Amino acid sequence: MMESTTCKLQTLRYSDAKTYLVALLFIAGNVLLPQLCHLLPNGGFIFLPIYFFTLVGAYRYGWKAGLVVAVCSPLINSLLFGMPALGVLPAILMKSVLLALCAGLAASYFKRVSIPLLIGVVVAYQLVGTLGEWALSGDFMLAIQDFRMAIPGMLLQVVGGYWVIRM
Repeated sequence: MMESTTCKLQTLRYSDAKTYLVALLFIAGNVLLPQLCHLLPNGGFIFLPIYFFTLVGAYRYGWKAGLVVAVCSPLINSLLFGMPALGVLPAILMKSVLLALCAGLAASYFKRVSIPLLIGVVVAYQLVGTLGEWALSGDFMLAIQDFRMAIPGMLLQVVGGYWVIRM
């Protein structure tokens, strides 16, 4: 298992221009990565690409920068590409915001990154997000879809996120 490591974590404020520059870069990643994943059948459902750079941005630069990425990424993707579809956009936004908050707060509290910490972040946002999605949709099977199909995406968030955050 990879060890815990300290890395340069920052907490940006909404009044910092750097917050928006960083967010813009992560939003671009959250626009491009889903387009690549959607080239594969069910790639979006399996790899959860719209969350990847939200995790990295929020963990590395704080929950405020993460929230900008979390809200703008799904909205821009939906506007430009119709994905996520409007019917699931509220659930995607909710999970995205939960991820930004969980990642930013974990980084702020622990001041380091590790595989177990990222597992905790991903499991936390997925569990709470699943309950929220169930409340929004009223469909339990739809709500647990990420746990049925997206284990590879969650693993990508943990392992890939760890690697990118440390860079």
